[in-house]
Order: sequence, then structure tokens, then C-alpha cells
Amino acid sequence: MTTPQDESPRASAVTPADVADAARLVSFGLQAKLLPARDAEYTELVRRHREDPPFARLADAVAAGLGLVVLEVSVRAGMALAAAEDSVFAVKMGDYSRRAASETTDRFLHGLAHLAVAALAFPRPEDLADEGYLGRVTVNGVDAFVRQACRRLEEQAEQAGDNTDPASDAPGLEAAWRVWARRSTTGATKDARRLAGSTIGITGKAVAFLVDSGFLQKTSDDAGGTYRTTARYQLQVRDLAGSAAMAELLDLGVVPVTDGTATLLPADRSEELVADAGLPFHSL
Repeated sequence: MTTPQDESPRASAVTPADVADAARLVSFGLQAKLLPARDAEYTELVRRHREDPPFARLADAVAAGLGLVVLEVSVRAGMALAAAEDSVFAVKMGDYSRRAASETTDRFLHGLAHLAVAALAFPRPEDLADEGYLGRVTVNGVDAFVRQACRRLEEQAEQAGDNTDPASDAPGLEAAWRVWARRSTTGATKDARRLAGSTIGITGKAVAFLVDSGFLQKTSDDAGGTYRTTARYQLQVRDLAGSAAMAELLDLGVVPVTDGTATLLPADRSEELVADAGLPFHSL
């Protein structure tokens, strides 16, 4: 049994002010778009977390008590947090997709769009390990990438003599390629706006969600919208990189890597792709 005499002086020296500072750091971390460079107090608390181990343990404990996992605390990322599934702060993909689309099939396509963005942004393990790497994706490029992946999956199914029209509830990517390929790229409403249920509309909603979450930053309107990755997104994709779906998508070989950069494979001219798809990403 621990007695007061057994406690270290540092442990007993924690004050209410320390707890308030630790909670303040966690609150900064919950503001996804805020970086230490934009706030002097945030910068100081990040420095304290890195240089004061007792304070770091206290801040990590506050985060854990809120159901949050500390991915990293650094000047580049701030206090990067991920919410556990049972955390009140968790924004589950299912909740997002239910808000984004009413049809089950569309919700599945939203998930595929998110997976494609991650695969294009960080196609190699070294990209995830390199803290200086910035991925770039475009809305049109993501759609073009998925459509090429759809054709690759169709080719593989035909070569294997498999059913090329799988059931909508089939597992893995094969459940989505036929649905995505059949869906209109843009569609149009009477006032020429792209349809929300088109593949470009779905991709646009996906990247908008990632921007709101502090994972992407918009850099231009080119190619349907051009975005660059943030340190927070790199940390999040590190966790996703081990998933079977991510590995399956990259194993299709749609994103060749040669001299340290990557592009889409040459377009299949037998099928019209999105105009001006652009480079989906590159290192800046």
C-alpha cells in the first residue's frame, strides 16, 4: 500500500494550475485546424509537454480520461489526437456517411473515396515515415484513380473467370468497383451544379470533411479542387495503412512509383475519364 512518504516530490507537486494547463493543451488539440505556430500559448504548452515529463504524463492522462489517444505532440502537428470508438469526441465514418448520403450504396462509395484519398496521398511506407513529406490530391484525380482501379479489378475478375457483377454486399473492393464505374462522373442539376450522388460529388464531400477535420488544406480550385495533406492526416493514415482494404487498393498497381514521385497510370482511352484530372499528389 502506497503511503504519502512513498510519493515522489514531483508527483505530489502537481497543482490545480498544472491540471488546468494540461486540459488547456488537450483543448487546443481538439481544435483540428489550429497549429502551435498560430498561437503562442499553444506553442508554450507543446514545448512544456516535450520538455517536462510529469506535465506530459498529466496531459496524456487528461486526454485518456476523455477517450482520446495522443498520436503525437510536436510543433508541426500540435497535440494530434484520435478518439477511441467509445469517446464522446469520436466522429465515426458511419455517422459521417449517414449525414452525407441516404442510400446505403452511396455510403459505401463515400468510404471508398476516403480510402482512395489516403492511398493517393501516401502511396509508399516511406511517405508516412517522412515528416517532411506533403501529399497532394485533387478531386478529379481521386475520381480518375478510382475508375482506373475499377478497370483493374474488372480485368482481374475476367482473367480469373469470376462473376464480374458481384453482389452489392460482397466484401472487399470488388463490391464497389462496378457501382462506382456505373455512377455518373459529374451529372448535373438544372442549374448546372454537379450532382451530390455523382462520383465527383461524393469525392468533393469526402475531401471537404477532411478539410473540416484538419487533415487536408485547400490550395486551389484546379482539377475540381487541389488539396495538400497535413501532419495530422499523415498520423491518421499511418493507422489506416495496415488495413486490408488499403493494401488491396495499393496492390492493384494503379499508382506506380519510380523516382520518388508517383502518378496515375496512363489513362485508358477506351473510357472517358474526368477532364483535367491532374496529378493526384506529389511531394512538395
